[in-house]
Amino acid sequence: MSEVFYQKFQSLFQREQIRIKEPLSKHTTFQIGGPADLFLLPEDEKQIAGAIKLCKEENVPFFILGKGSNLLVSDKGYQGVIIKLAENFSRIEIEGNKVTAQSGASLSDMAACIADSSLAGFEFASGIPGTLGGAVTMNAGAYGGEMKDIVTDATVLDVNGNIRFLEKDELRLGYRKSIIQEEHMVVLSASLHLEKGNKEEIKAAIAELTRKREEKQPLENPSAGSTFKRPEGYFAGKLIMDSDLRGYKVGNAQVSIKHCGFVVNNGGATALEVYTLIQDVIRIVYEKQGVRLEPEVRLLGEF
Repeated sequence: MSEVFYQKFQSLFQREQIRIKEPLSKHTTFQIGGPADLFLLPEDEKQIAGAIKLCKEENVPFFILGKGSNLLVSDKGYQGVIIKLAENFSRIEIEGNKVTAQSGASLSDMAACIADSSLAGFEFASGIPGTLGGAVTMNAGAYGGEMKDIVTDATVLDVNGNIRFLEKDELRLGYRKSIIQEEHMVVLSASLHLEKGNKEEIKAAIAELTRKREEKQPLENPSAGSTFKRPEGYFAGKLIMDSDLRGYKVGNAQVSIKHCGFVVNNGGATALEVYTLIQDVIRIVYEKQGVRLEPEVRLLGEF
């Protein structure tokens, strides 16, 4: 990456908002990933739009990163610009039954604020380790709830750099998909409609879901959450278990013994080991069960 290109970003960002060769293992829940050529921490829409505009003008690849909770980054890292929207872009506002938040707001932080405001309907998302932007983009869901149940609209940046306001129907939220994902848009903020409830009951429901997650999911190991999409009519974890793959290993990557739908990093796993394990699971499950699994985890970089 040229010095001239780097200097152009210096006119948009403060020094502490720009990092060179930042290890992406520090920014993914897998704790895996090589360095990014350039790593940016924008604090407002102008900086986000400006960064994307510069990348397009210079024909440099870029990627919008949240909490890195559904991502496997190559050991070689990312040859381009990472634009991180997390703590640096995470304002939450609550007015009546309406919650509006910037895309970098973590779902756990939102759940706490929402519960304190005695609003119900967001409990399902309380333990999902991601940001609002990623959750809307992927229509994240858990324990019978999905973002499409509560999202009313979103403000996005389209591929041409235009800020657009999309109503719920325009978002086309489906199972782990949306128009945002399909058309490579960037979520800037989103609004939710929730119902008034009892604060203590809401917090009790969140605590119960947390207990279930801790009991059933391998939260003690770095992972990207559920590794595979749910095939229609099946459960990915059961297909993997029935294929005798519980505990299956490639290096330090492993199919969780606790929940076969999770691939975990046992400590020091490489992206290649995780990727190889995922491909092995897909192949073996298809051979034994006749069902082809599809990864839910996104890949970034060269594999």
